Amino acid sequence: MTGIHPSAIVDSRASIGEGTKVGPFAIVEVGANLGKDCLVEGHAVIRSDVTMGDRNVVGQGAIIGGDPQDRKYKGETTYLKIGNDNVFREFVTLHRGTGAGKSTVIGNNNYLMAFTHVGHNCRIHDNVTIANSCGISGHVTIEDGVNIGGMTGIHQFVRIGKFCMIGAMSGVGVDVPPFMLTEGRRCRVYDINAIGLRRLGYGPDVRMALHKACKILYRSELSMPDAIEKVRAEIQPHPEVEYLLAFIENVSEGRYGRQDQK
Repeated sequence: MTGIHPSAIVDSRASIGEGTKVGPFAIVEVGANLGKDCLVEGHAVIRSDVTMGDRNVVGQGAIIGGDPQDRKYKGETTYLKIGNDNVFREFVTLHRGTGAGKSTVIGNNNYLMAFTHVGHNCRIHDNVTIANSCGISGHVTIEDGVNIGGMTGIHQFVRIGKFCMIGAMSGVGVDVPPFMLTEGRRCRVYDINAIGLRRLGYGPDVRMALHKACKILYRSELSMPDAIEKVRAEIQPHPEVEYLLAFIENVSEGRYGRQDQK
């Protein structure tokens, strides 16, 4: 059984999964597709062409699947695709893709706190935490397990590497390498995300290898290509270290320090 409050407006052409509840004065538009056991709180809006999986929570006043904020957008059909077990707190805004048939995609088990905005064509992977009032511009990719502090702004086309942490009130204009701890108006790397990696079960050998790599890459006076070569020559190989190095090498293939901006 679904539980739809009498004051909610749910289009008859929307699909509401078993056990999903829609709160007072919420709106679910034509073509929206909600999975099982979701909760849509009061005054939230689920726009057309949104598909979400099971057990998602949409907080009060959130707007899920709004039109992209893009001057080129002329009303083409675009999509927002959401996985399972996500929490979108009060007044979160998630926009559909821009460009005919394009999508914004959010994975599983993510937690987006109040007033966070996710722009068009973003890709948020799994187990990501984004604190209050963050602004995620269009075409941003956030990999698994990232933790972003409150009131952080992220430039379009930036890629955030997996299991890194970004301190509050940071300004992120270039790609953030995986496993790192970063912070600042011009967001810079300080060290590895040691506490986060330990909580995730990474052993001391991996953490130490990443720490040594970080020192060579970001604390030496070597050019980045020379630093990468030195890491490969001197540090015991680990998949995580190679992932870090490959990520950094890919940045040079893009523009302005953003590998996804060609």
